[in-house]
Parts: sequence; structure tokens; C-alpha cells
Amino acid sequence: MKKFTVLTILALTVSCFMATAQKQNNKKMKKVLFVVTSHDQLGNTGEKTGFWTEELAAPYYALLDQGVIIDIATPKGGQPPIDPKSADPSSATEDTKRFDADTVLLEKLKNTKKLADVNQADYDAVFYPGGHGPLWDLVEDKNSITLIESFYSHKKPVAFVCHAPAVLKNVKVNGQFLVKGKKVTGFANTEEEAVGLSKIVPFLLEDALKANGAVYSKGADWNPYAVEDGLLITGQNPASSKLVAEKLLVQLNSKK
Repeated sequence: MKKFTVLTILALTVSCFMATAQKQNNKKMKKVLFVVTSHDQLGNTGEKTGFWTEELAAPYYALLDQGVIIDIATPKGGQPPIDPKSADPSSATEDTKRFDADTVLLEKLKNTKKLADVNQADYDAVFYPGGHGPLWDLVEDKNSITLIESFYSHKKPVAFVCHAPAVLKNVKVNGQFLVKGKKVTGFANTEEEAVGLSKIVPFLLEDALKANGAVYSKGADWNPYAVEDGLLITGQNPASSKLVAEKLLVQLNSKK
């Protein structure tokens, strides 16, 4: 009987210890919101656009593989459009190949949350992949603007890559453009010209950031380049996607 009692007490102790450890582990796990475009029309060209696969896949896996929990939201909810050019084999990377075979992520994309229904209080940071789509919807989306302002005001990192920094165009904090006086980067005018869309996009991202007082810089076209200024992290082009995620991860890990 005594043996049974000791074993029972031991089992309960181990169970409680494991439950406590699990709770502590869950508390440590970081949660990031990805905000993706719902826009699929490339101006009046009749061509399709959307988000750029690598710019979602590379940061997603860089964070996921380090235990970060990720939710995805879009203005309309549901499946966001993928820029068909980013799905072309010529644009493939190890991350996009993983993306193509990832049934869990593909299902998550089919059921993205509506942007209006998300709350920054539920997350530790927000990340915006690019593609040309955001230039038409997220730039003017009031829910997106309010969300970024809320994350930043609550001292949480806000990260953007390629065309995504364009969504900062109308974001203000304390009456000033968030990017004013901040070091930033984003898809360069020379890169936009190289892809032949300078006259198609509603505005040039580099020019818009500068007009709002940002201290814009860039690396060589198509090469990895990211800038960090406090809570604000920006990357220049698709090749910069993982670099942005790595900088974001450092910030997340620095917060208890």
C-alpha cells in the first residue's frame, strides 16, 4: 500500500512538473501576424498580381523553424492571390519548393483571417510580405494602417519586405509619418524600372518613402539588403526576405 502511495505521489508530481513546464514554454513562444494582400489585378494591364511567394515563404519558415507561431490575415480573408510570376520555376528557391509541398501552410492560406478581425494584442510582431498587390489595397486599407500604428505604439516590431514598405505611406504615429527620420529601404526605382512596371504601379515606393521624410537607402539591385531602425525593419527585394526575418527574430528573442 505504501509503495502504491509513493508511486502515485511520484506520478502526480511528475505530471504537475510537466504541466508547469509546458505552460512556461507556451508563455515563451512568440506569435507573429503575417498580413498579405488580397489584390490580384496589375493596374489596367489585364495581368494578375498578388503576393510574391518567396517573400512569404522565406520569412515564414525562418520564423516557424525557431518555434514562432504564425497567423495570416488579409483584407478580404480567405485565399490571397499569388503573383503568377513568383510561382514560375525560374523564381524557385528552396523555401518556395517547401512552400509548394506544404499542405499545412497551403490550407492556412485558404483560410486567412480577415484583417478587420485581428487584434495586435494577440501578437508580438507583424510582418508584411510584398509583391505588387499591396500597392493597391493595403496602402489605403484603414484596418492595416490602424494595425501598424497600434503595433508600433505598443513597442512591438513591424517588418516589411520589397513592395510591402509601401503600406507605410499613410501610417502616422503622434501626427507624424512613421517613417519620418527613419532609416528604411524597399523596392528601388531602378528595380521597378528593370521589371518594366514604373509606369504601371500607382506610385514608386522609393519616392513615396522619401516624400514622407524617410532616410531611404538601398543595396545593389536584387541583392539582399535590410535596414533596421528601432522597431522598424525593412528589406529591399525578394532576396532580402530571410534577412528581414532574421532581424525580426533577434528582436523577438530579446523580449521576455
